[in-house]
Amino acid sequence: MAGILLLLTRSSSLTLIGCAGFLLGGLMFGPDLDIHSVQFKRWGWFRWIWLPYRGSMKHRSPLSHAPITGTVLRIVYLFAWLGIVVLFSLALINQLFQLGLTWGDIGSAMGRSLHQHQTEWLAFCGGLEGGALSHYVADWFVSTHKRVKTKGWKALKPPAPKNRKRKTSRRR
Repeated sequence: MAGILLLLTRSSSLTLIGCAGFLLGGLMFGPDLDIHSVQFKRWGWFRWIWLPYRGSMKHRSPLSHAPITGTVLRIVYLFAWLGIVVLFSLALINQLFQLGLTWGDIGSAMGRSLHQHQTEWLAFCGGLEGGALSHYVADWFVSTHKRVKTKGWKALKPPAPKNRKRKTSRRR
């Protein structure tokens, strides 16, 4: 992964950021957060964050295991939790230390960061998706291997369309 990113970006810092996203996407932020999985267990004390997500997602549904959609949904879900924690923390710190920060100041600082570091954010998000994509590919290979092992090479052919019989109404 690092070699491919270095060839594509020709930048060691973007390669490092992309690889960090790839590791985070594959090890901690993978699509199996919808079940009691290794990724779920790696969150340790913070795994409770993912309990509502697990309860609302069916395993291997398009919302959790689809490329781009699944990763974006997990990012939005995690940022919702982080946003709540950060907002309460900043409000508390602002009140305790009388810093005089406003929500507009915080929003504009975040906007400046996103604007000034667009390439870095893009490399990180691409790495996150790459880590999740590696999981999708591994799932597909394992499932295909199991089907071929049990049903033979015929399992690779697409299923034939099922004929649906129309119900005819009887006139009396």
